[in-house]
Amino acid sequence: MPMTTLLMVIGFGAATSIVVGIGQRLRLPWPALMVVVGIAGAFIPTFADVTIDPELILPLFLPPLLFAAAQKTSWALFAIRWRTILGMAIALVGVTVAAVAGSALLLIPGITIAAAIALGAMLAPPDPVAVDAVAGTVSIPRRIMSTLQSEGLFNDAASLVIFQTAMAAALADTDVDFGSLAVAFVLSAVVAIAIGWLVVFVAWWVMERIDHTVARSSLLLVLPFGVYLLAEHFHASGVIAVVVAALEVRRRDVEGNSAERVTQATTWQVLEMLITGIAFGLIGLDLRVVIETESSDLGRAVLIGLAIAAVIIVVRFVWLLLSMLLISKRIREEDPDAAPLNVRDSVLMTWGGMRGLATIALALSIPQLTDTGEPFPGRSYLLVAAAVVLLVTLVLAGLTFPAVVGALGIDDEAEKERRQTEEIAKRAYAAAIRQIQSDDDLPDDVAEALRTRFRTLRTQLLGTPDDQVSAEKATEFKENRQRLLAVQKRAMQAARDEVLRARRERGIDPEAADKVLRRFDLQAVLQS
Repeated sequence: MPMTTLLMVIGFGAATSIVVGIGQRLRLPWPALMVVVGIAGAFIPTFADVTIDPELILPLFLPPLLFAAAQKTSWALFAIRWRTILGMAIALVGVTVAAVAGSALLLIPGITIAAAIALGAMLAPPDPVAVDAVAGTVSIPRRIMSTLQSEGLFNDAASLVIFQTAMAAALADTDVDFGSLAVAFVLSAVVAIAIGWLVVFVAWWVMERIDHTVARSSLLLVLPFGVYLLAEHFHASGVIAVVVAALEVRRRDVEGNSAERVTQATTWQVLEMLITGIAFGLIGLDLRVVIETESSDLGRAVLIGLAIAAVIIVVRFVWLLLSMLLISKRIREEDPDAAPLNVRDSVLMTWGGMRGLATIALALSIPQLTDTGEPFPGRSYLLVAAAVVLLVTLVLAGLTFPAVVGALGIDDEAEKERRQTEEIAKRAYAAAIRQIQSDDDLPDDVAEALRTRFRTLRTQLLGTPDDQVSAEKATEFKENRQRLLAVQKRAMQAARDEVLRARRERGIDPEAADKVLRRFDLQAVLQS
């Protein structure tokens, strides 16, 4: 069985590379396609009985994916949008749990209040990884993406605490203690924040004493796993601890060298893609197993699941509409880009509320029997409902997401984001020039050479040599620059080809050739 599981993981990893290419060609979100691949894989006899312990799903997949997603935001963004984030990550989760629990009590026979709340908790949190991966295939405004990402980073924490409390009550056949639930969440969050900050503090102290780029990058790779497990050991929120750790890493990375940043960025891109692909393939694999084996009354269970999915979508849409109407003028002045700005934003953000890893992991963790030896109330219906909600909010929503974006006519606001990029590049150029001018000991010819070098870099970033040039001159410059870049690209490729030929020659040390090749590769990346 372990060998079969390993084969499945390798198979999903290889399938990810292929599906990403297919998704690009068809302009479809590849994570949703990977779920379909996982469902198809469940019909292969070799994989039919392959399962991963539900208690391992979150610790294996969630830490690195959360860490990667959290590094795309910042403390500054949270400081501006904390009301929106808390509203969607905590209040909306609570409202969704209540709505789903109420629906379950009406629709599912024999279910207890505690079990209904557990169902609401496992269906409430949108998955930041799913949203990020699916939305990455289309152009939507960054203001919407940043809100969806920030919401997804914290709502798992609230849902997990609610789920654990409700499950304990359901297994013991007692009532849910909401006072204890609130206290548990606050304590879990406070301890998690402290652990996330402390682990990064210690890790950074160690990294400052390691003068090896690959070793430092390796430490960052294991950091999210360590933070998550340590927080869970102390009964704190591993989710919040990982997010805090990621934000702290980005905040502290002010003096990191460029080679290290390039290495880390490339490593995380590959790791994030593979883990995301394997995770979503696993979701598809488990979906088929759940639907096939966990309900004797499948038709009714599916209808109940569809009804609950509709409740989740309606609750989210109404919440976003109310948020749009209730956001005060003062908040708009502080953050003009706070989403949702209009009904179109609300529709898109509703369709972007995709469920993922946490939902399937929590569903599979529901035991068959309670502490008294009785069958868990409504277990089959709960599992099928979770599967149906995943199919609707992840597969259906994911595959139709590009069409919804197009139908809404949402401007990707590329021009605004381009202007922001230009402004950052200008600030960086001005800071470099000020630093050069402040060095009185620098010979004039060296200072001028440095200024010329940074002017060239500024031109590469902005695409124009000067802010004051005419439109005609700017167009001519861009055309000449494109020709220059084309020639430069061919010349760089010729240089790399020659290094590779030298590497194959007898008497040439391959490591020496690789060092030269890495320099050319880095230059090619910087010039692209």
